[in-house]
Formats: sequence, C-alpha cells, structure tokens
Amino acid sequence: MSQFKVVVTDYNYDTFEPEKEVFNKMGIELNFEQCQTEDDVIEKCRDADALLNQYAPISRRVIENLDNLKVVARYGIGVNTVDLEAATENGVAVGNVTDYCLDEVSDHAMALLLSSVRKVTQLNNDVKDGNWDFKIAKPVYRLRGRTLGLVGFGNIPQTLTTKAQAFGLNVIAYDPFVPKEVADELSVRLVEIDELYEQSDYVSVHLPLNNKTEKMINLDAFKKMKKETFIINTSRGPVIDEEGLIEALQTNEIAGAGLDVLEQEPIDADSPLLKMDQVLINPHAAFYSVEAEAELKRKTAQNAADVLSGYFPDYLVNKDVKEKVNLKEK
Repeated sequence: MSQFKVVVTDYNYDTFEPEKEVFNKMGIELNFEQCQTEDDVIEKCRDADALLNQYAPISRRVIENLDNLKVVARYGIGVNTVDLEAATENGVAVGNVTDYCLDEVSDHAMALLLSSVRKVTQLNNDVKDGNWDFKIAKPVYRLRGRTLGLVGFGNIPQTLTTKAQAFGLNVIAYDPFVPKEVADELSVRLVEIDELYEQSDYVSVHLPLNNKTEKMINLDAFKKMKKETFIINTSRGPVIDEEGLIEALQTNEIAGAGLDVLEQEPIDADSPLLKMDQVLINPHAAFYSVEAEAELKRKTAQNAADVLSGYFPDYLVNKDVKEKVNLKEK
C-alpha cells in the first residue's frame, strides 16, 4: 500500500489513464469521488495527501479540515475553486496547467468571432428552416481592417493575436500585468480598459475569475462599446454581468455575443440569451480536444506527483508557499 492517498474530488472524464500512468510509477492508487459541497470534500477526502480538483470547492474550511493535505492540483488554468490564501497559510501547494489548451481556446475564440461577424449560425439555421435568403443576416461588415480588443493578454490571447492578425485585424489589449515589450513583440498596443471598449469592433475576454474581475464587464462597459461590437467570452462566465449583457443586447447597445462560458452552467432554460439570434452559446467546450484533455490530465497528475516526491510542481500557483514547505526545485 502506498504511503500517500490521492483523491480526485470530482470529474466528468471518461478515462483516467494519463493520471494512472503518472501515479503507477509511484505505486499510488487513485481514489475517485464526486464531491459537490465543502462537506462532501471534508468527509470523503479527510485523509488525502493530494487532491486532483475540477469544480468541487476547496475553501479555507476544507483546507483546514484536511490535516494531511499537501497539494491541490487543478484540472485547468483557473484556480477560482481554491482558496489560495488559506492554502499558502497551511503549507498546501496549488498547481494548475497554464499551457494545455492555448490553441484550442484561441481557435474557439476565433471561431466564435468569425461565426458572429459572418452570421454563419444564423444563416445555417435559416436555411434549415426552409429559407434561402442571405439578406436575413444584414448587416455584415468586412472583417479586415477592424479592431479586436483583448481584455486580458496572457498566453491564450497572445496566441489568438497572430491568428486574428492573419485575418487583417488590428489588435489592442488591456492587461496591467503584461510588460509593454511583450505586446510590442506581437505588434499589439496596450490601452486602458475604457479606450479598449470605445475603439474595439470586437471584444474577446480572457480574464481569470476573482474578486476584482467578477462582473467587471457590465452594462456601463457595454454602453461604451460601438453598436456594431460583438463580445466573445472563452474565459469565465461571471466576469461578464449577464443581466447587463442581456439588457445591452435587447437595447442594441452591442451587436451580439459569442459565449462559451456563462454565469450559470448549464444555462437556465428560461434565459433570454437562448432566444436571441445574435447570440452564440457553447457548453464550455473551448478547452477541449482529444490531445488537450490528455495533456491536461497528465500535467495535473504530475503537479501532485511532484509535491509528493518532494519537489515544487512545474506549475506552482501560490509561490509564497515556498517559505512554508520543505520542497526542492527540480
């Protein structure tokens, strides 16, 4: 029997072969749970040394009740399910995977943008309803020469930039944490957020979810945008104030939206967004490809395995924990 217990807190995956490949080398057997609440995690993962976490809440209360916990490895880029401050205070390393789906999400954002601007889905649906008339999509404006504004300029929007530029788009970005030199290398101009709203023909959102970004893009923001603006979100649903978005769409403050993420997932069956032809909605699918999922699962498992082996993980989120734990650099 292994000296360590590793628990998958919750999951919607069909296979765990990538994780097993990592942990089998250490003689560790995975344990699987489907936790939804803090109480679930505390009860079912009480003696866990490591958690592989998808959506279950890893709150301060959870962390302080798991005495053996050494590492939380997130399936994904975002870490909004984990109380990072509590993890650091309690000597728990938190890992994510920042680079597993750069092409997938940037491709998906571009696909939503193109489908929105060219009205591809609206035209498809109209033809299937028995109509053959391109004029139902009017107005459609030329893409080349217009401006794409990126809210957030991390790895994914940087990858999106070169794809957008290939279509002749001018790219600007808002991100107070990215050096100007990084933007300059990609021929992107960094601007303040209000300038981005005012100048962009299309806005693509790439923000983490935290206290500062929740509902950051609200009705006031939409009122600063052009009437022809389409907004694309492949990051986290709650960074957009959905009530404000609905009002902006209903009053034609903006032209439309392409949403892979929403405040509530799955979307409420009564949401007005479902009845709007100018809105495209996907079921949080931008991250997915066969290759990306396998990479995510392997790297998530490796984050946990590194800590259990006495090393800092390659993708350490809470770097201040280094002062609290006796781990080595690889």
